[in-house]
Amino acid sequence: MKTSQSSFGQVNGQPVSLFTLSNNQGMVVKITNYGGTITSIQVPDREGNLADVVCGFDTLDGYFSDTYRGNSPYFGCIVGRPAGRIKDGKFSIKCNEYELACNDAPNHLHGGVKGFDKCVWDASLSGEDSLVLTLTSADGDQGYPGNLDLTVTYQLTEDNDLKISYASTTDQATPVSLTNHSYFNLNGFVDDILDHRIELVSDRYLAPDATNVPVGEVVNVAGTACDLNSATRIGDCFSELSDGFEHYYIFNNEIDSLEKVATISDPHSGRVLEISTTDPGGLFYTGLYTSDELQRESGAKFGKFRGLCLEASRYPNGANISDAPGAILMPDEEYTST
Repeated sequence: MKTSQSSFGQVNGQPVSLFTLSNNQGMVVKITNYGGTITSIQVPDREGNLADVVCGFDTLDGYFSDTYRGNSPYFGCIVGRPAGRIKDGKFSIKCNEYELACNDAPNHLHGGVKGFDKCVWDASLSGEDSLVLTLTSADGDQGYPGNLDLTVTYQLTEDNDLKISYASTTDQATPVSLTNHSYFNLNGFVDDILDHRIELVSDRYLAPDATNVPVGEVVNVAGTACDLNSATRIGDCFSELSDGFEHYYIFNNEIDSLEKVATISDPHSGRVLEISTTDPGGLFYTGLYTSDELQRESGAKFGKFRGLCLEASRYPNGANISDAPGAILMPDEEYTST
């Protein structure tokens, strides 16, 4: 294993670093403490050829271009306090009502105007294989109650596992749901992701309302293009789902138990991505809204249907869904997720 740190620029006068984790199998992961953002994951294909398999940029300026900021795809970052949308930017806890900025009108999205993706985290390398990020979100930050202390650890192993561990505590009840928002393309952006195969262990998803936010209705996937319980070519689903996927799937795994929930493969490169999580579900998104103008400095083109996300998290809008598991963190609890 090998780790390194280098300068990546400044944000509002705060120095930003780029951290590199690499193993002896040829896998290289680069992460910046601006937003806890994974900027690059390089892995070999079946022939040993190395390629980048996530959307991101090699310079900090890439995350501040007019195109990127206007499109807001959240490439590779940590999002929260809660990931996903909150209906009308409103929720209540114990009869106390809170109003948030509606940065995805008419709803609130991914923690607000300055969510965790736009913060400079404190960072330090730990041992030979890990990066530890910490952040304190003050009471009232983006409209949320309570002081929230967060720790996120990225660990790369010799088994080509990239492990992301989240922990947080609060002094007031508050919604917390953290995820990483990386977009993957296992062919290294030679083509789109329609030939990728996915197997996702889930029988249900949360139905979104007319404004694309779940409000509690659950839909069974049996007999529909949303049934991914056996390996399915993603493009084959598009005859029924012309806009692709933006579905929050409820996993069949036992909550808080780290279990594999999805396998994604690319037949052309031979690369395979396996996803395990302790969370109750995740948003499967195939990049409908990603701008075709976005590309890495090397020329690798991103854009519509050229990268997929599987954002494991608590329920989107969980603060407003009565039976959403673990949606509110209490002062005597610790939020954990892997």
